[in-house]
Amino acid sequence: SGSGSAGAGGRLPSRVLELVFSYLELSELRSCALVCKHWYRCLHGDENSEVWRSLCARRLAEEALRTDILCNLPSYKAKVRAFQHAFSTNDCSRNVYIKKNGFTLHRNPIAQSTDGARTKIGFSEGRHAWEVWWEGPLGTVAVIGIATKRAPMQCQGYVALLGSDDQSWGWNLVDNNLLHNGEVNGSFPQCNNAPKYQIGERIRVILDMEDKTLAFERGYEFLGVAFRGLPKACLYPAVSAVYGNTEVTLVYLGKPLDG
Repeated sequence: SGSGSAGAGGRLPSRVLELVFSYLELSELRSCALVCKHWYRCLHGDENSEVWRSLCARRLAEEALRTDILCNLPSYKAKVRAFQHAFSTNDCSRNVYIKKNGFTLHRNPIAQSTDGARTKIGFSEGRHAWEVWWEGPLGTVAVIGIATKRAPMQCQGYVALLGSDDQSWGWNLVDNNLLHNGEVNGSFPQCNNAPKYQIGERIRVILDMEDKTLAFERGYEFLGVAFRGLPKACLYPAVSAVYGNTEVTLVYLGKPLDG
């Protein structure tokens, strides 16, 4: 009806709507949110509602919810969103696979190969943050950053695949070099005796498509802007690895918190 309400459905109490919504999938919930203000508020007013809790339980692996992988996500809705933005099982090197938890990449022990993965969703606008951490040895090259859809996700040899052409930008955690277009763009962070990366340490990546910058944080310390002048293209969170049986986890956090 024209009053911004979905007829009788718009008059249903929030508790009843919530129960109905809790049986729906994400695409159906998106449609429901467009019906009227009452339905929108019911869906988005509480990010820990039964709707998001049940969707979380259906979509996410029990392991992801049981372990501390998603510990920095404050709500069930944020966890569902992180899963939407996780590594793509269809857009990675043939030598890696995404584990059952849905967020961790495992690189098979293949000799003389560098292997990468992109997330399911890329960004052409807005500000976005995600965290990445290695859960195994880095080897000689371990790169985190961003890539367009055109950047290759596998190549021969042990190289810095991310940053090897003009379609990707990377920070090699082994030697602290910034890489783009096959060249070293200086070391990062720009300080003397920067600490070496420790296995299990979460690095926060901040992509700002308005300012066209890529920045990094470690342990809530802002390390600075690594790349400026990013193109007006769709850019995907990405990693590349060389060490056999190493594992890398990536979790999308949403809009970065300023401060």
